[in-house]
Amino acid sequence: MARDFTALMNQLKNKELDEFEVGPDDFQAFQQAYMAFDTRKRVIGQAHKNGKLVYHYDHDAGNQSA
Repeated sequence: MARDFTALMNQLKNKELDEFEVGPDDFQAFQQAYMAFDTRKRVIGQAHKNGKLVYHYDHDAGNQSA
């Protein structure tokens, strides 16, 4: 069964989760959920070895003053 990436991103947004991992086999399913996510520009991914990506949420992106 596919992981619910929308729920995982909402958990990041709500500070219920610090980060989650996406492997190469799950990336296409993640990408579809990511593109439909309302605040996707705050979901930040970092690449690791073997195609693993670790995503976290940037809560400070809207709090920067110019």
